[in-house]
Amino acid sequence: MEHIDNQSVAQILTDEFGGGILNVYEPDGILTLELTKETVFPLIKFIKEHEIKIDFLTDICGIHYPDRKGGEIGVIYHLHSFINNFRIRLKTFLPIEIPEIESLTPLYAGADWMERETFDFFGIIFKGHPNLKRILNMDEMDYHPLLKQYHLEDATRKDKNDAMFGR
Repeated sequence: MEHIDNQSVAQILTDEFGGGILNVYEPDGILTLELTKETVFPLIKFIKEHEIKIDFLTDICGIHYPDRKGGEIGVIYHLHSFINNFRIRLKTFLPIEIPEIESLTPLYAGADWMERETFDFFGIIFKGHPNLKRILNMDEMDYHPLLKQYHLEDATRKDKNDAMFGR
């Protein structure tokens, strides 16, 4: 590929994955695609093997939009091609009742830790992950603390003085 830019990559991916791409935009100059959950794994495999050469998975994170019916839980992927100095962001949204998506561990070994962290905090199930269990929180936790129905602070703690934090 002679020149890799947002428009050329968007066109290649639209030609290849058509209806699996729900939206394309460029916040802060980063090509961002919203995808169906079924499109995520094959599209990432494609951009890794294609001349686009997305060779690095930078991050996987979750997001919770409680008012977005049928797509309350989001999974966001940031990927980078060092060879072509190109970045891309991919998003997909899942129903909170079944927050499942295919694991990227067969494509990127680094997905292991990122998927475990995202599971730990948001409850997203990465199907096919070799060891999907909590990584930062206690195993005994029976909830996923970054879902918005949970408070950010533990009101039962006595060892914190809010005045020390400017509150």
